Amino acid sequence: MADFDLLSVGDASLDVFMTPTESESLCQMDDKQSLICFTYGDKIPVRYLEFCVGGNAANNAVGVTRLGVKTGLVLTLGDDLVGNSVVEKLREEGVDLTYVIQQPATSSNYSNIVNYSGERTIFSYHAPRSYEFPVNLPLTPWVYLTSMGESFRPFYNHITEWFLKNPTVKLAFNPGSWQLKGGLEAIGAILKFTYVIFVNREEAEKLTNQSQTQGKEKELLLAMKALGPKVVVITDGNNGSFISDGVKFVKAGVLPVDAFERTGAGDAFGSGCLAALIKGKDFGEALLWGTVNSASVIGYTGSQRGLLKENEMPLWLTRAQSSQVKIEEF
Repeated sequence: MADFDLLSVGDASLDVFMTPTESESLCQMDDKQSLICFTYGDKIPVRYLEFCVGGNAANNAVGVTRLGVKTGLVLTLGDDLVGNSVVEKLREEGVDLTYVIQQPATSSNYSNIVNYSGERTIFSYHAPRSYEFPVNLPLTPWVYLTSMGESFRPFYNHITEWFLKNPTVKLAFNPGSWQLKGGLEAIGAILKFTYVIFVNREEAEKLTNQSQTQGKEKELLLAMKALGPKVVVITDGNNGSFISDGVKFVKAGVLPVDAFERTGAGDAFGSGCLAALIKGKDFGEALLWGTVNSASVIGYTGSQRGLLKENEMPLWLTRAQSSQVKIEEF
């Protein structure tokens, strides 16, 4: 076994957050559509600008590391200023970068994010690349596998073979947009090796060909479990979160906090919940760790700044208790 508790595998990016002067924006919101508009050809004043590292794997690695889980990161980045900035930030967070590969003469993922009234609109650039599977990937107790870009399939094939050879590794899986677009044909083999999967309600409905599942969470959890995972975690925004191993079904409410910016809320939930599971916490406490981690992140700009540290968790758990966040079996 390697000297890691977890390997996080996926993508990273540099995210630039811009908050425009709201007087320069025309924002229309109704039940059918929400629009934010700027005058074509105009120069739009920005009153707030921040550079942050993002990307699902990087967010997870930083999140679990802060919660006391020794983590290595498996990434393929470009050998450019963006990639160098990502590496520098992750090194500061104490994440092991032994298995981060920077490909010469390639670019890295980059996003411009417009923050307006607590919600975000993302202009995302995914650099074309071939993901490199590291030689001699170490055997670890846990692996967190998450989203990659359009060319993810060869890497997923490699790691599927690796799991076949290393059945003791527990896989936490959080599929991204390209994996979900590929459907079960693309990720069915990975699901068979999955110990715990993290999806939101919409993603779970898509994978199980279900719809209108409000009030039918038990059925949705069981349908997801039938695809292979031993444990299923489903998040549903303000409706809370749900977890099941097919025998026990637990749900958690949300912590009522005002959102400053919502980027990374799902990754924060996942890293909090996963860290708790790795540390042997029960299902209810795992959901609670995810809930408070997510509540902290949306109070800040970016997906990592508000991620909780291990010594901050007791205070936030007390806060959740005083706010009467419900954890209950159903």
